[in-house]
Amino acid sequence: MQDELYFQNEAEGLGVKDLFFKYIRFLPLIILSVSIALFGAYIYLRYTLPEFQTVGTLLIKNESSGRGDKFEELFMSQNTQNIQNDLEVLKSRQLMERVVRQKNLNVNYYAVGKIKSPNIYTDGPFVLDAFEVYDSSSNHSINVRLEGNDQFTLNGESVKFKFGQLVKNNFGVFRLQKTIAGGNSGEYNIVWQPVRSAASNLVQNLAVLPKSNGTGILILTLKGPHPLQGADVINQLMIEYQKYSVEEKNEKVIQTLNFIDDRSVLIGKELDSVQKNLLNYQQANNLIDIETQSAENFSKQIEYDAKINEQQAQLGLVEILQNYLKDKRNNFTNVPSSLGLGDGTLNGLIGGYNQIQLERKTMVDGGIPATNPLVKQKDDQIEKIRENIIEGLSNLKKLSNVLLTDLKTKNALTKNSIKELPAKTLEFFELKRQVEGKQELYKILLEKREETAISRAATTANSKIVEKAFPNLTPIKPIARTIQLYAILIGIAIPALLIFIAEVSNDKIQTRSDIEKITDSPILGEVGHSYDEKSMVVTKTNRGMVAEQFRIIRSNLQFIIGKVEKPVILVTSSFSGEGKSFVSLNVGAVMALAGKKTIVLEFDIRKPKIMICLNLPKSSGITHFVLGKSTLDELPVQVPDTENLYVLPCGPVPPNPAEFLLDPNIAILFQHLKEKFDVIIIDTAPIGMVSDAMTLGEFSNNTLFIVRQGYTFKKQVTLVQELYTQKKMPKISVIINDVQTKPGYGYYGYGRYGYGYGTSKGGYYEEETPKNKFFDKYLSIFDIKKWKSRFFK
Repeated sequence: MQDELYFQNEAEGLGVKDLFFKYIRFLPLIILSVSIALFGAYIYLRYTLPEFQTVGTLLIKNESSGRGDKFEELFMSQNTQNIQNDLEVLKSRQLMERVVRQKNLNVNYYAVGKIKSPNIYTDGPFVLDAFEVYDSSSNHSINVRLEGNDQFTLNGESVKFKFGQLVKNNFGVFRLQKTIAGGNSGEYNIVWQPVRSAASNLVQNLAVLPKSNGTGILILTLKGPHPLQGADVINQLMIEYQKYSVEEKNEKVIQTLNFIDDRSVLIGKELDSVQKNLLNYQQANNLIDIETQSAENFSKQIEYDAKINEQQAQLGLVEILQNYLKDKRNNFTNVPSSLGLGDGTLNGLIGGYNQIQLERKTMVDGGIPATNPLVKQKDDQIEKIRENIIEGLSNLKKLSNVLLTDLKTKNALTKNSIKELPAKTLEFFELKRQVEGKQELYKILLEKREETAISRAATTANSKIVEKAFPNLTPIKPIARTIQLYAILIGIAIPALLIFIAEVSNDKIQTRSDIEKITDSPILGEVGHSYDEKSMVVTKTNRGMVAEQFRIIRSNLQFIIGKVEKPVILVTSSFSGEGKSFVSLNVGAVMALAGKKTIVLEFDIRKPKIMICLNLPKSSGITHFVLGKSTLDELPVQVPDTENLYVLPCGPVPPNPAEFLLDPNIAILFQHLKEKFDVIIIDTAPIGMVSDAMTLGEFSNNTLFIVRQGYTFKKQVTLVQELYTQKKMPKISVIINDVQTKPGYGYYGYGRYGYGYGTSKGGYYEEETPKNKFFDKYLSIFDIKKWKSRFFK
């Protein structure tokens, strides 16, 4: 129990350090992967065209005149701004098309390089003047190669042209003009595209967002291949938006002016007609100073006439608005001014009607089709308010007619009081009254026309450029540090993932901890990979690493064997090829070197290997003794050049190995050998495949279970745990065989006793290395077969 506790405490030394050294062996692969990733990042950064971002700031004003003029309320929108409408207009293709035309952005210039061709914008040696484009709906590309100061060739042809010369080809009629930045050589590409396509490409890279909620400040951001081009686009877009807003306001003013002009012409003709009639009447009837003559009699009539004229003017305006609203051609235009109508409710309806008309026009101009449900909703609202306005005008007309009837009645009474006046005088005043009515209406129109013209002259944009866009020479992508960081992470992640997959999918023993996780059985020792061509590496003169490891195993066996004078050690494994014969032979040799007379029994009677490993000829063995054909004294074979070490061959393979081991002579064999030898080592068949080892277990004092690194499956180690816990085999312990030297593992990847840190320089043992040390140690990271076998076992 104390022996087991000793080895169990030894196993507790595994920790983070061991885990680190376990995986550090893949450092060459990780370094190679990171190097490849960084090289890929360098190629990407070297040949990827940069992208730049330009930013400008625009303020949308919240304008309100506050004049309270009824005429202006009808024709001028005074409602609160809608930032969303401004956002849509700024991002509209129509507005961007104006920018493209202004800056000639449908023509792009590229400097042709070996791998990449950057956009040079206005930095090129020439500009294109296109006079005629045959197919204006498609993109065109023209290759230009400079041939000296004043000449160039097109599209790889040999014909040379001069700058400023008209050229006619498949593209159209054009010329190239030399610029100040002109060069004498180089190759360039000119890409011409329709204005609509160029505007669409720019709009896709444009972002317009409010700086914060509740404010009219907008941030315009554009991504593009050239910083100066981006700044020009943003600045011109803000200018074009200002022009657009002024044009929108002037469109309303022009509509009002046209309406006033039309009505002024009509009223002017009517005024000329009634004035002419009045003049003709005066001349025909010699009426010169009739007012003075009839002032006292007609003072009241004049007062009533003025009121009647006012009501008739009101009715005239009502009829004008009614006819305008009923005309289908004016369905989606603003309602003209109330021209002094005194009904506040009616004026409010007209103001709301004009606002909805403006909202609908903004949506349609922003690219929303007329069939869109939102536009249809506005159409329904417009129709409903139009009906309400028409009804209100009808009511106002009825009221004016009632008042007019009342005034006429009173005026008639006044006329009765002046019946004595001549009929000519009465006719004169009737004509004069008509002239004054027309003059009053004409005067109103002239005043409003003057006010509207002044308003047009004072129109300003509803936006202000807060901060112009400036070229930002730092690209937003690719960002070198970010790409390099990603490359390093990918370079680490890929091998890490492969290593993780390999570790997770690996079902073979690789480290000592793999065994300790599965079984509580003590690990007696570790045997490194032997580069010696001989199977028996333990000799009196050999001080190599593997020989020293077998000496350690001999020392550790003392804790397992205890006070047993003549121990019998059984060597087995889970299946063939794990090194039972190699371990049996060298454990026997190391025991013999300690002065103990040792014999190795070749009990792997199905596949005997001991004699083959020693290059000894076949001879009589165990099967001859069991069958009574030989005596035990004549069967042991002395191992050449090794004192105290003997081998008992297997002999011919029996037809029934399992039953053969149950023969009573087997017990006699062990009894006799104990009398002749100090240590007996049984090299038996794999316990995981046949029952031979279980049968021979009753004759042994200790069992050595051989596990081979990279060969034994982890699930097969569970057999050790079963044998250990159920005590099916005597004092079972594990020996790890063929431990490969791997960078980062210290002593063969396990290093329990510190041997991996000393070399022949320390004088403790002779260094054992492969013949091709340089290639195995330094070029093994490029060994495809090795990595394939490691990751795809």
